[in-house]
Amino acid sequence: MSKIYEIYGTDAHEMTFALMQAAHAADMIPSGASIALKPNLVTSGTPESGATTHPGVLSGCIEYLQKNNFSDIRVIEGSWLGAQTERAMRACGYDKVCEKYKIPFYDLKKDKTREINTKLRPMEICCQALDTDFLINLPVLKGHCQTAMTCALKNLKGCLPDREKRRFHSEGLMKPIAALGAFLKPALTIVDSICGDLNFEEGGNPIQTNRMLLGTDPVQIDAYGCRLMGLNLSDVPYIKIAEHWGAGSTQVKDEDLILLNQPEEGKNYTNPSGLVKRLTKNVQADSECSACYAALVRALYLADEEGISVPKKIVIGQGFRGKKSDGLGIGNCCQGASRFVKGCPPTAGEILKNFNG
Repeated sequence: MSKIYEIYGTDAHEMTFALMQAAHAADMIPSGASIALKPNLVTSGTPESGATTHPGVLSGCIEYLQKNNFSDIRVIEGSWLGAQTERAMRACGYDKVCEKYKIPFYDLKKDKTREINTKLRPMEICCQALDTDFLINLPVLKGHCQTAMTCALKNLKGCLPDREKRRFHSEGLMKPIAALGAFLKPALTIVDSICGDLNFEEGGNPIQTNRMLLGTDPVQIDAYGCRLMGLNLSDVPYIKIAEHWGAGSTQVKDEDLILLNQPEEGKNYTNPSGLVKRLTKNVQADSECSACYAALVRALYLADEEGISVPKKIVIGQGFRGKKSDGLGIGNCCQGASRFVKGCPPTAGEILKNFNG
């Protein structure tokens, strides 16, 4: 059974280096192997917002690899629909890390793709992810307004072209995420759980836990992430589907956990609140994209804070394309609504303006 290494602290660089050293990560990598690091740069939100992987995780990983004589290292990522990867890279300080260690950064939105047969269907995956000898996944453990949680398995979605990401959403996310994880298996996963947001993928409400994890089984990592966040596996269906399709095991026994130190203040995750469920009580969603839905949830959150009334009916998602509907439509897919907020995706600010329009 795979092991999960756990460490507490505030220095992402030192924590990452210590995790890799404790796990003897260098012994897992073939001599002369090409290595790709896949962080979470879903949007231009800062790591402190709970949205993206801290640059110290990246630098700690690179420094460990270079000190162990690995030189063919690159960073790969493709931000979510509607976001610019390079803008997110600069906002998170990755440009400085790559410059310091002389490591190239590849925007997967510009990468070539190949069609691969998966357990679900043929799927387009970016070549930089497919062709590396050793893929290291660097996700953030955080909440998600559609899948309840995002961590190791869902972070691989950044290895897809935008047209494939859209298809994932039209299929409801769960099975496509599981199928991708069963095919594109990272050799190592290092989780940034320092201050992930418990509710939103785009951040904004971070919870400081000062924790990081390392493991070789992304399914096991996600199962443990559920436990830390107070979720059941049934709350995140793609994890069990991924296990069924051979991506890994959901079993996490006490002996599988290797704690490198103790948290200074004993901080742990509290159960995720029912905030998203309450905010979206008037929302009808069908095959909605994360970027669009997160913008809506953010707008609803702001409206709730500011005492702004919201429409009694809101529709969102590709499932409403070409259909007539009453209420407020969110995004270009919902032009058939009585009123709609244009954009793909629209911003939270634009949505907020239209609540009382």
